[in-house]
Amino acid sequence: MKLKVACQLDYDSKENAPLILMLRPQNGSQQQLIEQNYLLTPNIPISEYQDVYGNLCQRMVAPLGKLNIKTCSIFEVQETLETNFEVGFVPVENLPNEVIIYTLPSRYCESDKLSNLAYEITENLTLGYAQVEAIRLWVKSHLTYEYGRSSSSTSAYDVSINRHGVCRDFTHLCLALCRGLNIPARMVVGYLHDLKPMDLHAWFEAYLGNKWYAFDATQVYTKGSRVIIAYGRDANDVAFASQFGEMELVNMWVSVEEIK
Repeated sequence: MKLKVACQLDYDSKENAPLILMLRPQNGSQQQLIEQNYLLTPNIPISEYQDVYGNLCQRMVAPLGKLNIKTCSIFEVQETLETNFEVGFVPVENLPNEVIIYTLPSRYCESDKLSNLAYEITENLTLGYAQVEAIRLWVKSHLTYEYGRSSSSTSAYDVSINRHGVCRDFTHLCLALCRGLNIPARMVVGYLHDLKPMDLHAWFEAYLGNKWYAFDATQVYTKGSRVIIAYGRDANDVAFASQFGEMELVNMWVSVEEIK
């Protein structure tokens, strides 16, 4: 399946302000890049680096006044994602070094506060994939998807109490619950075909049987047709924009369409 994904950001800056964006998806096991464009108006200097999680970050200084950013990519993606209820838990001592960080509490995922709830949800289940799917289903059924009931400071523990939020909040709670069972889990942000309303989306992956599996607690089931932009411990690591000055995002537009 081919997806054309696009994003437009319109900023109004009160000063020359440093800006770091994370808007360029890469080739990966789940997606193959066919074409990509990245346009800035005005045409200001831009540099790119790879962060500690392997994400591509675009660095620039936004000029005083208007800045328009348009990105567009075409990817070949998987329409369905692998599921495997037979795959098991990997003991911490056998995890690859680079995976261990995803077992630890992080800024928005207080797994140390949620381990008891995680054990309640997964009681009597086989260690591994079945536990993660049970967590996904529990979060899907116990949380209400609702805008305006959470903020940029809302954490997984907060969500476990108020039971409202958006994809970011659903994902944070799943991450914390998985890590509460010592299952490595990482946040993923990107594009999802046929998402309503259309926006950038967040879901998570769990490390089981020595590979990563995708899960999405906002969906009835975890479907494919996704383009990944970035991975991280939580939203703090995968922000699509980090600004260091007085500037306002006045408009944001996201599009995902299937092409032949």
